[in-house]
Amino acid sequence: MATLAINGGSPVRTRPFPPRRPFGEREVELAAQAIRSQNLFGPGGTMVPELERRFAALYGLSHATASTSGTAAIHVALGALNPEPGDEIITAPITDAGTVAPILFQNCVPVFADIDDTFNIDPRDVEAKITPRTRAIIAVHLFGNPCDLDALAAIARRHGVTLIEDCCQAHLTDYKGRPCGSIGDIGCFSLQQSKHMTCGDGGLTVTRDAALAERMALFRDKGWPRKPGARGYVLLGLNYRMTELQAAVALAQLDKVAEVVRRRNELGDRLSALISSAPGIIPAPVTPGGRHTYWSYGLRCVGHDPVRFAAALRAEGIPCGQGYIGKPIYLCMEPLAARRTFGTSSHPLDSCHGARRLDYAEGMCPRTEAILREMITLGIHEHLADADIADMAAGINKVAAGLHD
Repeated sequence: MATLAINGGSPVRTRPFPPRRPFGEREVELAAQAIRSQNLFGPGGTMVPELERRFAALYGLSHATASTSGTAAIHVALGALNPEPGDEIITAPITDAGTVAPILFQNCVPVFADIDDTFNIDPRDVEAKITPRTRAIIAVHLFGNPCDLDALAAIARRHGVTLIEDCCQAHLTDYKGRPCGSIGDIGCFSLQQSKHMTCGDGGLTVTRDAALAERMALFRDKGWPRKPGARGYVLLGLNYRMTELQAAVALAQLDKVAEVVRRRNELGDRLSALISSAPGIIPAPVTPGGRHTYWSYGLRCVGHDPVRFAAALRAEGIPCGQGYIGKPIYLCMEPLAARRTFGTSSHPLDSCHGARRLDYAEGMCPRTEAILREMITLGIHEHLADADIADMAAGINKVAAGLHD
């Protein structure tokens, strides 16, 4: 048995892993074209509308609204939905603040459903959390692994609530032959630097509902229809307009995203196969009927101290994280945990408008809290070689066996 590097042995890998290089000459060409047009303003340009049209078509939908970020994309979805103050939005406890902040800014109350072994919200707990004030479910496809959308869509229909898919980590992620984002009522995507397709930052919100699409376009442009004549603002919205420069880069990325997703799926599935027998390790879960796209690779370390395992793996030359966000979002996002939102108030968490008071405290989602402690994350991207994945697997297998003994 080889001595672990953390104990003085030779590491599995001594050279750095290759970086991701998402941009090429096509992005440069289209960005230059946008600049030479002398107009980078989205509403007056051609590239933002083209991106919206092509992105919607990629998902088999009729409408897409471009915006400035994944957070904005989710806010556009909620703004179009127009919930009442004090309404409840059920979502996932393992996510970024960008999923939760739009809920608060729409004066709604975030409700967190616990997860199952897929790392995604458990439909049974979602249904248990529904109340007369529930307005929507935001299903987060964590790391690129799809939620159980059949069950969630059935729950949404049964209770008359809207199903929003947070696909910020899940571009072209397949669920039973359909892309995530096209199955719920609304899909939300991020174009941030780390995502499967990127323009540095940006967002897209998709739907098949024409009325929702109209409100989305208004909400991201301050409620302004931009019709001839006197100016008028028909609803309360924000300036989330994408620029032509962002759209230029995103259009070039649109031609690459299918291959990016295919390669990530191949690499992630290969890593799972190579570590399937590692003692005390559960490879990244894949939802039945789904195809994982591995924005990140998350495994569970159940037979070892996860902190010790991560330290030992890093000593082997394999970069990794332990615990992902550390604690569930309701504990690591201070506006929730400390009930400090606007000024010195806790609005909308203050029972205003008849809203239910929730205390965001440990024990709210016990399975989430336990799984986060066990979680180890590794970066996977399309520019890694098969040999890089082999080294990752060798490091995981070596540490799992060494700590097991």
